[in-house]
Amino acid sequence: MIPKYRKQFNQEFSQEKYDQLKDILTEKGGMAPAFRISESPIFLPNEFKNKLLDASDSIIDQIKALPAEVLSKAVPDNCKVPNDTKQPHFFTIDFGICRSENGEIEPQLIELQAFPSLYAFQKTFEETFCEVYPFLSEIKNKMPNEEFRNHLKKLIVGDEQPEHVILLEIFPEKQKTAIDFALTEKLLGIKTVCLTKVKKEGRKLFYENNGKLTEIKRIYNRVIFDELDRIPDLKAGFDFREDIDVQWVTHPNWFFKISKFLLPMLKHQFVPKSYFLHEFPEHESLEHFVLKPLFSFAGSGVNLNPTKEITEAIEDKENYILQRKVTYEPIFEDINGDFSKAEIRLLYIWHENEDRPVLLENLGRMTKAAMVNVDFNKKDAIWIGSSNAFFGD
Repeated sequence: MIPKYRKQFNQEFSQEKYDQLKDILTEKGGMAPAFRISESPIFLPNEFKNKLLDASDSIIDQIKALPAEVLSKAVPDNCKVPNDTKQPHFFTIDFGICRSENGEIEPQLIELQAFPSLYAFQKTFEETFCEVYPFLSEIKNKMPNEEFRNHLKKLIVGDEQPEHVILLEIFPEKQKTAIDFALTEKLLGIKTVCLTKVKKEGRKLFYENNGKLTEIKRIYNRVIFDELDRIPDLKAGFDFREDIDVQWVTHPNWFFKISKFLLPMLKHQFVPKSYFLHEFPEHESLEHFVLKPLFSFAGSGVNLNPTKEITEAIEDKENYILQRKVTYEPIFEDINGDFSKAEIRLLYIWHENEDRPVLLENLGRMTKAAMVNVDFNKKDAIWIGSSNAFFGD
């Protein structure tokens, strides 16, 4: 895509530059990324970007029009957290890069979340691509670094002092996204705190900050709440479901409300038809659909080829959807003349009391396998892994 930039990148690419890219990221983050970094950015024309934004705007409008009681049905009773907010702070939306029946490259919705992705890392990643390949600067994201930082600071830190704001995760040093935590700390001046290190006194939460017990007033939440029960012998400092004096960024209930739960309700030419498993109509054929659990992360539990035996064996059918299959188009040429497929995640933030979210960055994922996950690729494959999309003409 965008032959001019693809040709120049492939001509300039070398293993030395790839190593330089990873070394700079490691230096900036204070650690190496724990996930595979793709050798190449994704190049997409502005025409495709307009399709992405048109679909996203429509999806946002449809979500805003849903009654609060419909969204609240998505939250399991045992996961409801008090003091909900009227909208999420984060909104991310994933599109596969596909080819339509008439031959045009188009986006197709894969999933959406109100959960923070790698915001700080992706901005750093984009800047690093431009450092190693200076010609990319002419088509990089137009938002200046300072504006990007101010948006995140306003959203996450708000009017509080940074020492009263934490990034909350469970065993953060073990997470694949640890480099993003480190970059967020540098960007905003906040600390990353493990859930097991939080102390609760009455309705207030505290953490140890340079030897001093410090009150937590805002939580930049990176804990996937419904996974806590799967961690044996976890000694959490507090229960999410308790009524506490803290502001959530974003509130845990939105993890469930903006999720695959919404897919059967959304309509757009770039939104594949979806059904809740218990509502799957007889006139449809399973072979055209992918089976997905409502609340899974990183593709876990997805079945690309569901059968009647598999679907009938599922007891909690209301917690699964069937989504019409889309075909990712291999259009991103590597230096050997082979082609990768990709999907793109748009990273929005939603300021409190503002009508619409703001698009800050994007995250690309490249693959040569059936699923967009490097674990499914051959080990010697290139042009796979985490990437960043650049748009131009």
